[in-house]
Amino acid sequence: MANARYSTRVIPVEHVTIRSTKSFEDVRAKLATLAPRIDDGIFTLGESTRAFRELEACPPLTIFGQRDHGALLAIAGLTRRSIQFDIGNPLTASKMTRHQSSAGLYAPISVLLREDDDGGVAFEYDRPASVSASFAAIMSMQ
Repeated sequence: MANARYSTRVIPVEHVTIRSTKSFEDVRAKLATLAPRIDDGIFTLGESTRAFRELEACPPLTIFGQRDHGALLAIAGLTRRSIQFDIGNPLTASKMTRHQSSAGLYAPISVLLREDDDGGVAFEYDRPASVSASFAAIMSMQ
């Protein structure tokens, strides 16, 4: 990649941790009711008007995808539950990436539901406004 150019910037990120007294499964179930899984087929309808109508009818937040980090921990011999979710609003994500495709790094946002060694449960994410502020700076330079 001799012709490649790259740049780096340091950005402040506000990290949020919400601890719960509920069980991992209770928190996971509540999350599923607040942000249900989006039907991936909606993006392959081929008819943008119909897809847009269906997206408008979705709840404000949906789960785009998830990864089981607990399974990765099990490879190392640990038995903790940990699931990373991509959560967001597909219409908002579309608007953001339409104006700055690099915003796709943070739309939807990644959140982690995890269980500690002692059985405590926490939900973590980087506050979207803090990470997307870097794109406002990019836009103002162009």
